[in-house]
Amino acid sequence: MTAPAWGTDEQSGRPRTAQHYTVAPAVGAPEGYVAPGMPGVPVAGYEPVVPATRRRHPRRRVGLAATVAVAAMFLCALAYGCAPLRAEDSVGWLAIAPAAAVSWPLGRLGGRSRVLPLLGALLAAGALFLGQLLLQGRVLHSRGLSGTPPRTLVHDVLAAWRADLRPLDLAFYGIALVGGFILTRRTAVRG
Repeated sequence: MTAPAWGTDEQSGRPRTAQHYTVAPAVGAPEGYVAPGMPGVPVAGYEPVVPATRRRHPRRRVGLAATVAVAAMFLCALAYGCAPLRAEDSVGWLAIAPAAAVSWPLGRLGGRSRVLPLLGALLAAGALFLGQLLLQGRVLHSRGLSGTPPRTLVHDVLAAWRADLRPLDLAFYGIALVGGFILTRRTAVRG
């Protein structure tokens, strides 16, 4: 039994690749390089692609995304709670607005993560809850309870919120939870 010749395929003894050179191959050309003008030549020359800059992975920006989403939650709660008192019954249908405002920074800045849709759902429901508490505080303030200590005021606001809670409010919380979850997943970008 004889050993195969150097540079051949071990099974058949044929050369590994066709090396047709009409000119000398470029320095550093890969194995199997075929000279220009020969069959099998790529359209462009062999130029290694070097990425210019490396983008930061979205997981590194999860903290920034959560911070911006918490700020959006407080702004939505402020907007929800400062709605005119006469529009108190119709403002509940805007439960999808806090979900959209919270989920956009989570999805765009945070990228795809399994934790962010859950955080989006909780922050959207939190915006709705804080907005309703602020609205109840405004109602109590309009009744003349402005001189009470803060601890008593918080207790009174929570008691008024519990007394005013209706089954339709639970539907609004469901809309905020589901909307925050789904919108965060849909706005997430790949990194």
